[in-house]
Amino acid sequence: MKKIALITVHFLTAAALVAVACTDHPVNRLKGNWIAEDGIHELKITDKTFAIDAEAQINEDYFVKDDTIFTSFEGNQPYSKYTITKIDDQSLTLLDPDSVTINFRRK
Repeated sequence: MKKIALITVHFLTAAALVAVACTDHPVNRLKGNWIAEDGIHELKITDKTFAIDAEAQINEDYFVKDDTIFTSFEGNQPYSKYTITKIDDQSLTLLDPDSVTINFRRK
C-alpha cells in the first residue's frame, strides 16, 4: 500500500511539472524582430532588451507583467508602459505610452 501511494505522489508531481513546463508563455512569442505596418517603426525584442526603433540603437531593459511591457533605459524610472492588445505568431499590436496603437508584423 505504501508503494502505491509513493508511486502516485511521484506520478502526480511529474505530471504537474510537465504541464507547467509545456505551457506557452506570451513572452516567448514577443522575442524577435518586428516591423510596423506603416514601415516607420522597427521593434527588436531579445531576452533582455527592448528597442522600439532598432536603428536608434537605444536598447531598454524590460519586463512583462500580465499584458503590459514595462521598459526603462538603464534601470531608470519611471517605466514606459506598452500594452499588448493582440499577439500571435505573426502579428503584434501594442498600445504605446501616448495611447497610440501600433500594429507590427514579424520581420
